[in-house]
Amino acid sequence: MTRRAALVGLGAMALAGCQTTGSNPRLQAASSAPPAPVIDPYYLQMYAAMPQERFPLPAVDLRRVDPMYFRQVVSYPTRERPGTLVVDTPNRFLYLVMENGQALRYGVGIGRAGFDWGGRARIAYKRAWPRWTPPAEMIARQPELEPYRNGMEPGLDNPLGARALYIFEGNRDTIYRIHGTMEYWTIGKAVSSGCVRLINQDVIDLAARVPNNTPIVVLQGNEGIA
Repeated sequence: MTRRAALVGLGAMALAGCQTTGSNPRLQAASSAPPAPVIDPYYLQMYAAMPQERFPLPAVDLRRVDPMYFRQVVSYPTRERPGTLVVDTPNRFLYLVMENGQALRYGVGIGRAGFDWGGRARIAYKRAWPRWTPPAEMIARQPELEPYRNGMEPGLDNPLGARALYIFEGNRDTIYRIHGTMEYWTIGKAVSSGCVRLINQDVIDLAARVPNNTPIVVLQGNEGIA
């Protein structure tokens, strides 16, 4: 072999070493990565921006919410009469009982220690874009809340969100609320201070469906279907 031929051969080998091959592990990892989830347009519309609200709501990034917690009609045989709200605390669902063994189901978040009240009560009244007043014991635990002792003005940063439904046991305020949240990624988790939180778009929908004095049942353990 001549020196020229040897140099040509080495150059060809060098060029071959720069070529992309199917054995490149980085490319293999990229090609095997799962595709981004495709969100049903039905749900994209359900959780779209709501610019008509007093404080315009942005769209929900549904990639950060487990689809099982999207608002949906489900089979729900129960002894409760239609129109009743049932909070299934362990499973993080709120049901609005409908006719024919069905219910409209919403995903919820609950308190870190669990929604520690259970039983039967009623929705005494509702408020759109309510003020939030932290209880004195909460302020004692979180002194940074002192500026809101007399209430926080409504808005996107208000912990009660776009709507609040106030739970009373007889004529006694239980201090618990069903309310909206901007932190939609917390739905299905135990993170709040004790109330039942829904995606703002969901709590707006719920508040429009239930009148004052709607009965509510809060299930705490393994009571099963009400």
